[in-house]
Amino acid sequence: MHANKEMNSSALIIMAKEPKIGSTKTRLCPPMKFGEAANFYEALLWDTINMTTGIKGIDLAIAISPPESADYFRKISPPKTHLIPLTCADIGECLMRVLDKLLEMGYLQVMALNADGPSLPPSYIQEAKESLDQHDLVLGPTEDGGYYLIGFKENYPDLFTGIDWSTNEVLEQTLIKADSLNLSVHLLPTWYDVDTSKDIQRLRDELKMLPPKRLIHSRKFLAEWF
Repeated sequence: MHANKEMNSSALIIMAKEPKIGSTKTRLCPPMKFGEAANFYEALLWDTINMTTGIKGIDLAIAISPPESADYFRKISPPKTHLIPLTCADIGECLMRVLDKLLEMGYLQVMALNADGPSLPPSYIQEAKESLDQHDLVLGPTEDGGYYLIGFKENYPDLFTGIDWSTNEVLEQTLIKADSLNLSVHLLPTWYDVDTSKDIQRLRDELKMLPPKRLIHSRKFLAEWF
């Protein structure tokens, strides 16, 4: 299948979960209560969607977990967003399946992005797209040893198997896999996820330097919470 005239050649999928009290962003509890952590994640998710919507030449998709949360995501997603329901054993299986789905839809370049780092400069995603013209694989490292973005033009299932997910070994193990597959890799600038109370303060400091229209949902939540 090839991309139709209404599709860009590149697609970006946000790996998202419906905010649920007691199971969303629990690493932020304390200092937050469970309900506050879920609401904060929702703000981060909405701001991530807003950030990616304005990037030219890239179609937006959202991986929906759990699948029955489709109605929630339909309400918050921009028009023409691809919604892909998922039930997976781990993040590796989810990434492999959604990226493969986008390739099956006809996209020539596919990328996956986390949903809790909305202050990420959009230029990093544009860099990821452009790097795939010259490289097999692009990765956006996080400061905790994982990655916030992965992209390629052909699915390599081995990149997602035998990885110790949710540890500081994820990026290193993925690079070892890429080397064993003889893939050329482009690394984006390092960024961070909002996972700890220290990250919350870092985000607050960043907001002071960003334009007022950036991260409007996170700004509102943090202003009320503090």
